[in-house]
Formats: sequence, C-alpha cells, structure tokens
Amino acid sequence: HELASLGAHVILVGRKAEKLDSVAAEIAEDGGSAEISAFDIREEEAVTQAVAALADTRGRIDFLVNNAGGQFPAEVADISRKGWDAVIATNLTGGWQMMRAVFNASMKEGGGAIVNITADMHAGMPGMAHSGAARAGMYNLTQTAALEWGKYGVRVNAVAPGWIDTPLNVDFIQSLGDPDAFRTQIGGIHPLRRTGAPREVASLVCWLASEEAGFVTGQVYT
Repeated sequence: HELASLGAHVILVGRKAEKLDSVAAEIAEDGGSAEISAFDIREEEAVTQAVAALADTRGRIDFLVNNAGGQFPAEVADISRKGWDAVIATNLTGGWQMMRAVFNASMKEGGGAIVNITADMHAGMPGMAHSGAARAGMYNLTQTAALEWGKYGVRVNAVAPGWIDTPLNVDFIQSLGDPDAFRTQIGGIHPLRRTGAPREVASLVCWLASEEAGFVTGQVYT
C-alpha cells in the first residue's frame, strides 16, 4: 500500500490468487497501480519462470521486497523434520530463490534494490527455533549478496521487526487466555513500551527501496 501510494507499480506475489486480488483491489481503490502473479516461492522452476516473464513484460524490476513467512510455535526438541523443512523453505530458501531470479532476470543488467523482511532473532527465538534459524540465514544472505552484487548496482538490505500489530499477530494475541497481559509483557521488552505498527515498518522499507538510500547496502535494521 505504501509503495503504491508513492507511485510504484506493485506486483503482488503469493500462492492464492484470490488473496492477491483482494489486495490489488484495495490498492486500485486508493488510486494505486498493482497486478498479481500467483506462484509458490518455494518451487524453484515456478519462481524462475514467473520472474523472468514479469521482467520481460515490465521491462525491468526496480526492487524486490521479500516478505513471505510462516512458522508455528514449538520448542527445539519437539520440531519434526517435516515442520523444520517447511519453515526453512518459506523463510529462507524461497527468499533466496526470489533474490536469485530477480537478479538474473533484471538487476544484473539494470541494478536495483532488495529488501528482505526477517525478524528480531538476535537474542534467540525460544519456541520458534526453526524460524530463528531461517531468519539468521537471511541476515547473512543479505550481507553476502550485498557484497557480491554491489558491483552491479544492486543494494541488498533487511528489516528485522519485533512485535508488529499485523492481522496475523493480532489474531494470535487475541487467541491467548489473557491478551492484555501478553501485550503488556511484549511491549515491556521494547524501550518504547509498546508493539509496533505496520506503517512503521513500511516507511523503512520504502526508504531502503528508494534512491534516498542509494549509498546504503548490507544493513539489517532491527
């Protein structure tokens, strides 16, 4: 929404076209420009083909925001191999495949900016070890890609949010026995004593994608 409001033509990617259509309609209603491309970022061939087609149709891809994610609460000893692989595939492998495809299809020749959304996992993520491991991998991938792709004019940065009031998190908090107590506990971890708002992440993403951040690369903003 924020990128579209600033004049970007946004391509929404996800597995389910109906969800993407809903967001595209919201953007259009607000006067923005958006289209959808439904595919699974975990599927290598689907990613390569879809991104190449988009780059060919649009002429170039200026920036990529890797914002896919998914996990479930479980302690280290209780995570199954299937569950582990599923989270790594979505939170790390899929993001890498998108980065590689966008670089090869467009940014290697024309430059661009990549912003990876990770998570604040720097002190460990008890109950979410699979997600924490994937996010840590994306942290290092961000820095490595920035070093390798800088000569092509490609900047790679990441944003690592804490607790943000997205619909998913709000639903999770409301499902708890005492959501108010949980909010107080989570908010107390942050110096500002509150949870964050989606717009506070969006503004940083937009800045990192813009020319105003043209000398910033390899950084992870917590």
